[in-house]
Amino acid sequence: MLTRPKLAQLIAGCLTALPVLLATPAAVAAPHSPPPPQTAIGGERMGLSGVQVDPQAGAPALPRDLTGRSWIVADAASGEVLAASNPHLRLAPASTLKILFADTVLPKFDRNAVHRVADAEIQGIGPGSSLVGIKEDLDYKVEDLWRGVFLSSGNDAVHVLAHMNGGIQQTVAEMQARAEALQAKDTRVVSPDGYDMEGQLSSAYDLTLFARAGLRNPDFRMYCATRDALFPGAVDRNTGQRGSFGIANTDRLLGKYPGLIGVKNGFTTEAGSTFVGAAERDGRTLLVTVMHPSTYQKVYDETAALLDWGFAAADKVTPVGRLVDEAPAAEPTPGGQAGGTAGAPAPPPHPSPSAQAAQPPQTPQPAAARTASGGDGGGLGAAGRLL
Repeated sequence: MLTRPKLAQLIAGCLTALPVLLATPAAVAAPHSPPPPQTAIGGERMGLSGVQVDPQAGAPALPRDLTGRSWIVADAASGEVLAASNPHLRLAPASTLKILFADTVLPKFDRNAVHRVADAEIQGIGPGSSLVGIKEDLDYKVEDLWRGVFLSSGNDAVHVLAHMNGGIQQTVAEMQARAEALQAKDTRVVSPDGYDMEGQLSSAYDLTLFARAGLRNPDFRMYCATRDALFPGAVDRNTGQRGSFGIANTDRLLGKYPGLIGVKNGFTTEAGSTFVGAAERDGRTLLVTVMHPSTYQKVYDETAALLDWGFAAADKVTPVGRLVDEAPAAEPTPGGQAGGTAGAPAPPPHPSPSAQAAQPPQTPQPAAARTASGGDGGGLGAAGRLL
């Protein structure tokens, strides 16, 4: 039994050792602390916060009052980044994610191929989504479906093409694999259409990589530059003839900004406004991406202002980074087929309508907090849709 004097000595010893005991966890934890940050993709300055620009003599000043949380100006040919602000900031991408969808899926199908839409292929689309107006049990050319994607930002067209490609989850997996091949490390794909989903993120840098890759495909370039088109409609019950209706590109700079090629706009509740634009002038093509400005219209105003600056400053600034090239293709993984993911077989290049009709819809669930106003697409439509 401890006597009172011995107990007092024991307590005093513990109090003496207490500072050492308190310091010990820090010393033990030190080896497990996060490693120093690595150089960002595209160069060290691409990982820094705030505006990055290195003007030479005679360079024009950047536009004033830019409100985009993230933006980038880059030369499409050389990949040189002329200026940027928080280019690797991960944000909700809205319909600009359709650029990655097109870059992944567009090369797989002949534009003249015809597909009969099954009802299951246009189910499970997020509330408030922009739609081009696809109907079940009708035939559509692949080129019409892509016009629905690029012009109307139609989530219904995305879902049909995704089902043709083997299903929603298959397409999401392929998009993620494509992003990784392009070294787009900020991107996480949850839905193929860009609809607000928990955890779905990208960055101005990554979206610019997607646009640069997509524009190398002549069909991609053609679709994103199309201002208006006729889209197949329903069959008239009286005449038996199929009608059509006009659709227009929701890109508000197309046809207004000199030399604009495209590419894609977007708007959702989570993302606000996003825009990726490409324009050509005097043999030079510039890419500008703006994410999350203060208002919807500013995404266009700030894109145009940054394009103007880029063309004026291109030879008067030192690049602050670069758009990386696609990573070399990895060796195929045993057990899978070309074009498949995670060992799953790749879909046939042109699935038959009957095979597609048998597939149940595979649609990821939207985040619980989303409302109908969280629909995805390119901007506010005439009927109040979110495009």
